[in-house]
Amino acid sequence: MRAPTAAQEAAAASPARLAQAYESVALVLQGGGALGSYQCGVYEALHAAGIQPRWFAGTSIGAINAAILAGNEPARRVERLRGFWELICQPLGLAAPVAHAVRALLGWLPPAHALDAWANSLGALGALAFGQQGFFRPRAVSPFLYEDASAQATSFYDVTPLRHTLERFVDFERINRDRSVRLAVGATHVTSGNLRWFDSAREAIRPEHVMASGALPPAFAAVEIDGEHYWDGGLVSNTPLDHVLTDQPRRDSLVFQVDLWSARGELPRTMMDVFERQKDIQYSSRTRFGTDHIAHLHKLHHALRDLVAALPPGRIDARLRRALQPLVSDRVFNIVHLIYQSKPFETQFKDYAFGLGTMRGHWAAGLLDMQHTLAHPEFLAMPARAVGIATHDVHRLGATRASAS
Repeated sequence: MRAPTAAQEAAAASPARLAQAYESVALVLQGGGALGSYQCGVYEALHAAGIQPRWFAGTSIGAINAAILAGNEPARRVERLRGFWELICQPLGLAAPVAHAVRALLGWLPPAHALDAWANSLGALGALAFGQQGFFRPRAVSPFLYEDASAQATSFYDVTPLRHTLERFVDFERINRDRSVRLAVGATHVTSGNLRWFDSAREAIRPEHVMASGALPPAFAAVEIDGEHYWDGGLVSNTPLDHVLTDQPRRDSLVFQVDLWSARGELPRTMMDVFERQKDIQYSSRTRFGTDHIAHLHKLHHALRDLVAALPPGRIDARLRRALQPLVSDRVFNIVHLIYQSKPFETQFKDYAFGLGTMRGHWAAGLLDMQHTLAHPEFLAMPARAVGIATHDVHRLGATRASAS
């Protein structure tokens, strides 16, 4: 009787058991504003399957979701995510009664009705005009009347409510105390233009670090941290994958990469399509290029390792050997990639179309996509050492095969 192949063994194993084989399981969350509840659905499916990431890395809204996950015990994470999103998707001001009326009207219509697009746009305009509960509110006085480099002079919205909301839903003491869980959030240093990673493995994380990661200008002001000012990390790179994959020392890693913008899309037919497509391309941060680049580097590392191993003893001095050591690792990476698929009724407003119905739709989509992915446990199987890095995308590659780089 033939022994089962590695693929057959993977197919027979549970996703949780396959994930336990890795030294590191990470959840990497892209920025994307109101689209971020998609990531919550993804995590809910992971949690239900018994997969518990220990490293959470995010940018912008992804940083907020990551902080909530890292800052709560596993049993409460889905509940706390839901509480946060239910809060910030409540409309403010005059938008509230209009939103309730529209929600009641849409409840009588099929989900694909054309009014969905109108309601989505209305929710976005409400956010612009009145802000969002527990998140941001418009400034009473125009910033153009100030020239003092203050937050009032350099932004249209006040994000003080977000700080209180973060303190309510995130236990920052837990993040900084619990060494078994790691949080990293990316922000852009305003005066140098460089991306800076605030990582709990190296420094204490506070609410301002998370707020800096989501301080998208000109809507939100730069956040001051230790005398330096930071904007949204998405201005430089909206996807934290590089930070996770280049971490030292290298570990066998399973990375769930959850993106909110798709680099692939149809040719625009209208100006609204143009605006949306521009955002998709801009904020997708050339994700696939980044993955391919990491795969190329990984192959070089493997080749260098083989070269060093083939040299006779003594041909490389101790100093050079120490310098090469981080580059000759045989550790493997498995990247499971999920990308939110925009709905036909969504437009360029989709990243600030906060609304309970829209939020729940995004959440449900993330839950379903992760369930479909986990239905193929072979996606989680450890790549062969000779391969080094594997990528899987249930949308792009179909449900029956995976890609190895």
